[in-house]
Amino acid sequence: MSIQWFPGHMNSARRKAAETMEFIDVVIEVLDARLPEASCNPMITELRLLRQRPCLKILNKADLADPAATQAWLNLFNRQPGVRAVALSCKNKGDAARVPALCQQLAPHRNTTHKPLRMMIMGIPNVGKSTLMNTLLKRRVANVGDEPAVTKSQQSHNINEHMTLTDSPGLLWPKIENPEDGLKLATIHAIGRNATIDEEVAEYLAATVLARYPGLLAARYGVAEDGLDGMDVIEAVAKKRGCLLKGRSGEPDMEKAAMILLTDYRSGKLGRVSLETPDTGKAVLEL
Repeated sequence: MSIQWFPGHMNSARRKAAETMEFIDVVIEVLDARLPEASCNPMITELRLLRQRPCLKILNKADLADPAATQAWLNLFNRQPGVRAVALSCKNKGDAARVPALCQQLAPHRNTTHKPLRMMIMGIPNVGKSTLMNTLLKRRVANVGDEPAVTKSQQSHNINEHMTLTDSPGLLWPKIENPEDGLKLATIHAIGRNATIDEEVAEYLAATVLARYPGLLAARYGVAEDGLDGMDVIEAVAKKRGCLLKGRSGEPDMEKAAMILLTDYRSGKLGRVSLETPDTGKAVLEL
């Protein structure tokens, strides 16, 4: 199944972001550290390059990603002109506190009351943009939830008299060309569930973990991994966790088991699993 998801508010959000970009000094692009390539919106890159704006790429949720893969992405991004990349967790106050100074280094000419540093947070849905906004401002100004597209309009605030911060809604792009990218984005819950089939997304995740991180599924669920494919894993999880359909003679509830697997991955309970690395491009991580 090819996953596509572009709610109507995203089109207007893109137009608003293009207008605001004229008055921004630094773009803070929040990526998911588990898939920095698939979670990088090409429309954001196009907008900032058109205005020649420097970019701080934040590989957020780094505590959930494979450290070796994350370091490889940082090495790649930090070789790109006009880009600075860091890995952190936006929920961590100490990590988030580093962001303004890093942006300042990208626009050293903006640091007065007459010329404040103007930053805009951008990224796909559910990567932690609003969490970063709230942490930097030390108060809740943006709604946060484990659902994509919680933020639907831009909002701006002053961090201090020298710095302003604009939070923009999560943006995907109208057509996801690579079906595997759609599965990756669905795996981290960047796409609404109404556009996905949980069993298919979980099957992709299970197959990836089996191939690249052997032992994690056995450690978490007590299943024997040998000879299993992705769908076998979901069925095994269903049986281990007692997910059975009522009145079906013990038939496994595959949808419920799929959500257990996806929820464990998204929360980090499954382990530190990255889905891609620069060495494999659009492929899953090679170890």
